[in-house]
Amino acid sequence: MDFVQGLDPSKLVLFGTGFSFFLSGFSVPPYNLPIFLFGIYAQENADAFMSLQAFTGLLGASILYDVVWMIVNEQGGFVKVLTILLLLLKLPTFLSFALAARQRGAQFGGLGIRGNDLGGPTVWAMPGGFTSSRDGYQNVDEVPAPAPPRAAAPPPPLAPQAPAHAPGAYQTV
Repeated sequence: MDFVQGLDPSKLVLFGTGFSFFLSGFSVPPYNLPIFLFGIYAQENADAFMSLQAFTGLLGASILYDVVWMIVNEQGGFVKVLTILLLLLKLPTFLSFALAARQRGAQFGGLGIRGNDLGGPTVWAMPGGFTSSRDGYQNVDEVPAPAPPRAAAPPPPLAPQAPAHAPGAYQTV
């Protein structure tokens, strides 16, 4: 971990941007240059904490996509070596940005899970009254409590009877 703390994220992302710009002239993954350009913005803007987290996540996901892209697509020998070098550059860049985001207070767990806190507060609730407490659930075998008896409502007043018409006669309303 001492190795990662010694890395400069700004130099790594600038080198990655230049390297991916150079590689964009060949048959390589097209998403590398936009991700690194976004990384320059996220690194330089101190107020964009969420952007730093987003860049770190995108960079980590792009490492997996690079491996899949190299398996699926054919590349020449020299370009494949350069793409592998860019992939190897992404690993320390990802680690240094993850460390920088963690130092700024990031909690990586996009589902609201902070460490081992699985019972923490959530920002959503299940529809239909299902909550995280036992009160909202009902087992299949449970019989619901009977509803309290209600007083009978008085009968509605009788409506006036309409005069009888001859069958087949028209009536206007």
